[in-house]
Amino acid sequence: MADLGTRLGRRVAEAADAAVARRGAVSVLDTLTALGWVTDRAVDTWRQGRVDALQDLIQAPPDKQRAVVVLLTAWAEARGMERHEGEYPAATRDRRELRFTSRADSADERGFRAHWVSPNATAAQRGREERRRAKVPDLEVQEADGPWECADCGLTVEGPKLVEDGAPRCLTCVDLDHLEFLPAGDATLTRRARKESVLSAVVVRWVPSRKRFRRLGLLVEERALVAAEEACLADEDARARRRERDAVRRADQDVVFQERFAAEITRLFPGCPADRARSIAEHTGVRGSGRVGRSAAGRDLAPGAVRRAVVASVRHEDTPYDRLLMDGVPREEARARIADGIDRVLAGWA
Repeated sequence: MADLGTRLGRRVAEAADAAVARRGAVSVLDTLTALGWVTDRAVDTWRQGRVDALQDLIQAPPDKQRAVVVLLTAWAEARGMERHEGEYPAATRDRRELRFTSRADSADERGFRAHWVSPNATAAQRGREERRRAKVPDLEVQEADGPWECADCGLTVEGPKLVEDGAPRCLTCVDLDHLEFLPAGDATLTRRARKESVLSAVVVRWVPSRKRFRRLGLLVEERALVAAEEACLADEDARARRRERDAVRRADQDVVFQERFAAEITRLFPGCPADRARSIAEHTGVRGSGRVGRSAAGRDLAPGAVRRAVVASVRHEDTPYDRLLMDGVPREEARARIADGIDRVLAGWA
């Protein structure tokens, strides 16, 4: 019997309430992310088909993961919500179905795929949720730092590679060599070229200092790129005027967002000083920073994302973590050493 009165039950209910308030629906994956048990980077790794099952990347034991599914189900059924099963295709050529668990036919697997839609959701919310459930992630190719050997043809290649099942393959072997590279930078041109192109792929490069991939651009069909360039030339003046208006609007939105983020920090951690909450919100909410506040979960003020922003601040401001790194202590060991210190600060603020 699921008990929503337990600490975990209350956290699941809080995460689900927040998701439904934002978009009229909630999924198990939303809840695991809000709890801070799985990061956006881990989800991206799974979406790209680089791991067999998401369960391997969730920072909680399997019994806890199953408990979240049971608790969310009880919460949703008590509110008369509609259950749907999400589709999770991989960003690979075969678009194979991703798995949450190691057994694709298990009851656990079906439980993890649940999406719950509120009976009070608007038609627009239902439409967005339907598209979200069926969304297919982009194909992704990685820019290499030097020569590498293709797993299919055996040739030594320089340039992008598509990594599937842990093996690199050249663009010729995966039938992407006819595409043209469009560098990142012009959002309108990129959006139009992607829309016109039947086949496309995102080009990324691994950045060791940030431990994440950086988007370099897009591979699209030549005819799509030409059509997109012509469309952009036709309305350049109108888009320039709109960019000026949008720049003013975004500046105002950033201030409002940071104020909301600070308020959410104070709600979750009432003991956090107001100036510290504002400082955290301003730091994590900087546009283009790549910090958690600019992630999709951060912009939605998901509790897990807000907590990660606070934890990051405490780690660097209230513990000797940075000094340990400068002394050569490995990152994971340094984090383990300061974990109790972070818990003490958070407990004081909570």
